[in-house]
Amino acid sequence: MDSHKQKIVTKNDSQKRLKIIPLGGLEEVGRNMTILEYGHDIIIVDMGLQFPEENMFGIDYIIPNVSYLKGKEKNIQGVIITHGHYDHIGAIPHLMPVIGNPPIYATALTCGLIQKRQEDFLDRPKLELFQIKKTDRIKLGVFEIEFFHVNHNIPDGVGLAIKTPVGLIIHTGDFKFDHSPIGDQPADISRIAQLSQNNVLLLMSDSTNAEKPGHSISEKTIQDNLEIIFRKAEGRIIVATFGSLISRIQEVINLAEKYRRRVVIDGYSMRTNFQISQVLGYIKIRKGTLARVKEVNKIPDNRLVFLCTGAQGEENAVLMRIANKEHKYVQIHKNDSIIFSSSVVPGNERTVQGLKDSLWRQGGRVFHYQMMDIHAGGHAQEEDLKMMINLVKPRFFMPIHGSYYMLKMHAEIAQSLDIPEKNIIIGENGKVINITPQKLWLSKEKVVTSYVMVDGLGVGDVGQIVLRDRQTMAKDGMFVIIATIDRQTAKLRNEPDIISRGFIYMKESKELIDETKKKVSQIIDESTKPGENINDTYVRDNLRDQIGEFLFRKTQRRPMILPVVIEV
Repeated sequence: MDSHKQKIVTKNDSQKRLKIIPLGGLEEVGRNMTILEYGHDIIIVDMGLQFPEENMFGIDYIIPNVSYLKGKEKNIQGVIITHGHYDHIGAIPHLMPVIGNPPIYATALTCGLIQKRQEDFLDRPKLELFQIKKTDRIKLGVFEIEFFHVNHNIPDGVGLAIKTPVGLIIHTGDFKFDHSPIGDQPADISRIAQLSQNNVLLLMSDSTNAEKPGHSISEKTIQDNLEIIFRKAEGRIIVATFGSLISRIQEVINLAEKYRRRVVIDGYSMRTNFQISQVLGYIKIRKGTLARVKEVNKIPDNRLVFLCTGAQGEENAVLMRIANKEHKYVQIHKNDSIIFSSSVVPGNERTVQGLKDSLWRQGGRVFHYQMMDIHAGGHAQEEDLKMMINLVKPRFFMPIHGSYYMLKMHAEIAQSLDIPEKNIIIGENGKVINITPQKLWLSKEKVVTSYVMVDGLGVGDVGQIVLRDRQTMAKDGMFVIIATIDRQTAKLRNEPDIISRGFIYMKESKELIDETKKKVSQIIDESTKPGENINDTYVRDNLRDQIGEFLFRKTQRRPMILPVVIEV
């Protein structure tokens, strides 16, 4: 330790700077990935995906753009993953081959989840995956990394103490303080305080719940409130939550065993996470508690808990299939208690409300987090964030993980604890942040962080132009014109064919279609001359522009115009 301190204050080293480059996770929730670069050494923290916005039609998810790392693959000493949620591990199968497949360091459960996801990408190189314990210390080039345990809504989450040539950096990962967690240990507050005695240069802290006052709700409180429902329920209990909420799955199992109910788990992601967590000892369940989905109707209603995905109203998720009467084994019974043990992701409000209405109509009784505390997020609220800052006592502060508003709120919390405004930096994706022992600043350097969209097997082949086309088709539809032109006369050989999808219903718009056909004939006459070669591109461009304007005048809508010109 003493030799390391000497290295930090060496005159030559103090003139150098550490670069911090967020490739995602700032100004957004998800796509978390941060580069730390000193000289020729690079480490990466997290490699996550972001789920698409409502107008990103057909997109499965978005991953970070790693073009900055092209040519620097040999400099990457390792990738450290803070926990096993997809917004921190989801991009690994896509990005690791691109950046030279460096070693990955993660705790046991996180390694299990990474490995399971990799099984869906068998064509990718085998990962060099190293399992770390929370007491480990690893050296990656000039960086030394120690870990400390934090609570989240998935076990095995860690924060990072990163010793760099310019000073000690604390990265919290996603965290909250829970003094009575379920299936986990409380956050290691004494370890965080011990690390802070080494004069923390910079604290990078989770901002996702910075706008929420007070302390985070303990998972023990959630379990106690769920028990109220279990105690009164006369029929089946159906619990819908996120597939990654391992602690919530354990709470439901605990209550099921207490009230002598069997548990059925349905939903691919939930079953997968349950199996991995059970094998690794993060979920405990008695022999005989678990039943298979096909056994549901053999178990008395007052002896069954059905645990599933779909609390966000996802189209093909289990709860939505039940509500739509499409589930092979489960239909709603009168007196079913249906628990939504999750918050509503912004943008899903209408879908979730429709799902609740459908379940009520079929005889179920719905419970959700606005009625009672049956869900808690995994992120620190205002008082927890203050506690982290007071424990760490950093010289500089950088809020991470969240939209600009969340980052700004967190910055104001830091200021309220007497961290000077000049020592606080609000970063942006791609903006290079420089830090020395004396100074923290945004440089003029900016790296590419544009969206890389994953659509089926395609990675990055759907760009803004394709997305804009999809948005146009979704908004105003598509209008196809097929024109067959005689090479000799340069005239239409016959009447053009028109195909409309999502724009007008052709059987009810005969007058508009006839006018459009006349307009097409007129445009072709003006765009071609007998005896001259037909310029297909020129004809198509004229049709696209002029028919587009014509249809807008007639309908005030702008469908995508697709002209097809055939010469015969």
